[in-house]
Amino acid sequence: QVQLVESGGGRVQSGGSLRLSCTASGSIFAINDMGWSRQAPGQQREAVATISSSLTTTYADSVKERFIVFRDNAKNTIVLQMNNLKPEDTAVYYCGARVIVRHADYDPYEHDYWGQGTQVAVFS
Repeated sequence: QVQLVESGGGRVQSGGSLRLSCTASGSIFAINDMGWSRQAPGQQREAVATISSSLTTTYADSVKERFIVFRDNAKNTIVLQMNNLKPEDTAVYYCGARVIVRHADYDPYEHDYWGQGTQVAVFS
């Protein structure tokens, strides 16, 4: 009943920028933490950035001072602004959210959801 959809991926030159967006829809009462992770070919998925409901943010060391994450609670949207991109940033980027889900037959409950991913490719 909850779906996350990412957009904004693409292919860019080193030093360029991309803006990724993710919107949650469905039976949503509220969203707690939201964040982004990424996975490069042959590697494990790693956390990139998170933002809590109180707007506290965390970043992986590899993206600090280059990436910025923010959210619009009214629109259930999270954005990842990626600047000064490097070839090492090439990966599929996934949006995630911890959602308080509305339910017709039960009390609201908390559950984590992830989007389908969007490809980011950085060339030199």
